[in-house]
Amino acid sequence: MDPLEKMHFTTIDYVIFALLLVASMGIGLYYALSGGRQRTTQEFLLADRSMSCLPVSLSLIATFQSAVAIVGVPAEIYTHGTQYWFIGCAYILGLLIPAHVFIPVFYRLHLTSAYQYLELRFSKPVRICGTLTFIFQTVIYMGVCVYTPALALNAVTGFDLWGAVLATGLVCTLYTTLGGLKAVIWTDVFQTIVMFAGQLAVIVVGVQQTGGLAEVWRKVWEGNRISGIDLNPDPTERYTFWTLGVGGVFLMLSLYGVNQAQVQRYLSSKTEREAIMSCYMVFPSLQVALALSCVMGLVMFARYCGEDRFHKIGNLSKNEMVLYFVMDMLQDIPGLSGLFIACLFSAALSTISSAFNSLATVTLEDLIKPHCSSMTEARATLLSKGLACSYGLMCLAMAYLTHVMSDSVLQAAFKIFGMVGGPLLGIFCLGMFFPWANSTGALVGLGSGLVMAFWVGIGSIVTRTSGGPAAVSHFNCTAVQLSGNITTAVGTALNSTARFYSLSFMWYSALSSFTVVITGLIGSFLTGPMKEEDVTPGTLYPLLGNMLFFVPDNLKQNLCCSTPLGHRVSQQSTWAHHTHSSGLCSLVETTSKATKRFATKISIY
Repeated sequence: MDPLEKMHFTTIDYVIFALLLVASMGIGLYYALSGGRQRTTQEFLLADRSMSCLPVSLSLIATFQSAVAIVGVPAEIYTHGTQYWFIGCAYILGLLIPAHVFIPVFYRLHLTSAYQYLELRFSKPVRICGTLTFIFQTVIYMGVCVYTPALALNAVTGFDLWGAVLATGLVCTLYTTLGGLKAVIWTDVFQTIVMFAGQLAVIVVGVQQTGGLAEVWRKVWEGNRISGIDLNPDPTERYTFWTLGVGGVFLMLSLYGVNQAQVQRYLSSKTEREAIMSCYMVFPSLQVALALSCVMGLVMFARYCGEDRFHKIGNLSKNEMVLYFVMDMLQDIPGLSGLFIACLFSAALSTISSAFNSLATVTLEDLIKPHCSSMTEARATLLSKGLACSYGLMCLAMAYLTHVMSDSVLQAAFKIFGMVGGPLLGIFCLGMFFPWANSTGALVGLGSGLVMAFWVGIGSIVTRTSGGPAAVSHFNCTAVQLSGNITTAVGTALNSTARFYSLSFMWYSALSSFTVVITGLIGSFLTGPMKEEDVTPGTLYPLLGNMLFFVPDNLKQNLCCSTPLGHRVSQQSTWAHHTHSSGLCSLVETTSKATKRFATKISIY
């Protein structure tokens, strides 16, 4: 069969795809008509803070295990080998740090929007800048998530492109608007099961048609798709242990530490312990999801290695490879093609529904409520539903912009999160870990981080499209392909600027985060570092205090601008009881005036 020949769905495939959409709508309607019927912002935006750790953990996976990953990861493995699999190492710190640093801080401050933290720690302008940056990031990323599965489906089967985009976007908008965060989380649970089932079906059938596990292993081994640990320190290499294991940690922190979509799920948990447990439960599930995607890429390689179609498939875009493989494998088995397409669109629905809800939350809490303090609860709830609906329609429009992205879908998604998520991670780290950072330094740091991120990101796109180093386009059944950033043959001809633009996209988050912290600290010291009495209690984590464990307490207090944990017990017994157990560095002022100010500003207890 010609790889460029269109394949077609059967009736049962369409039925399975339709059932996915109907089931998602049904969950939304159920939560719209049950419980409190989404009549308060607390229920609509935070599920009444009543969720247990299991559904929250599955929702955390579904939020960023999008169609981008399902389409992109197998194509990366097919093209570049299993080196990408080492990103699983980044999941360890990428989830432990949020569980023990970010979640305790956010949960105890009783926030609704993560960016409320920035006002408590810095000022209202910093909060607004953070919110607008998140909105920009999420709307753009949603364009990629909506467009990717529809484009791949259209290219392989001829399924109407914009029909798929509209079906996905409108169904998602409706159940998010009707059912609120509870509907989003429980549809995520359902869609996660569909995702795993669809990928597993493709792998089982693919292995069988290739000739069994032994034959798959023989072909991928002979084709050099099994990669060892690459310790090359060159940051322009596409994938090495350092880019994945270290750069990937910063990417994970920007997703699971400070991203509003994930923070909102933590805050919807019944207790802080449930929120932390949900973060722990994500780890094995993410490893399973990563393994399924990587194994699918290996099976795809083994299936076509040595066949005439192998080189023809190389002419397909990475976004089309997986869909072609699936339709080729499953076309003679009624319903399985529809199951995988349901899997693909489940991933898209789970991601964009989370985005709509989180966008509505930050817009209401950070941009509207501060200027409309007299707004009634009923009006605020109605407005939040209207915002969720509006963002749904906006993201449909933004899908069109994905046309201009020449990179692979996975690389495009990582670039977006690195360019925008990195600076956001940096500003939260600046606030939590460095007591001296002030509002001016935070604004300078955020601006510098965004400039650096877009300079490198856009520069890499311009360099590539203007004849710079590009990915190797040919495919060889017996040699692993060079990555788009590996420029062995032409590396000596690159000048320093082009070399800088060849930085692996996995480092974008780390680069921009460090830029924010360094320039933010410089700006803070130049304009006068923040004083202890001006820091809102509960907004700091004792990173420096823990790192300087060998320093005497009195010197540590001067260096860290904070009261040592041991001395705090006698000063403020109530706060010590809550902070000592988790190690959270709440800078509690000992005067009754400060205590009253804090209680008024953030009602934690």
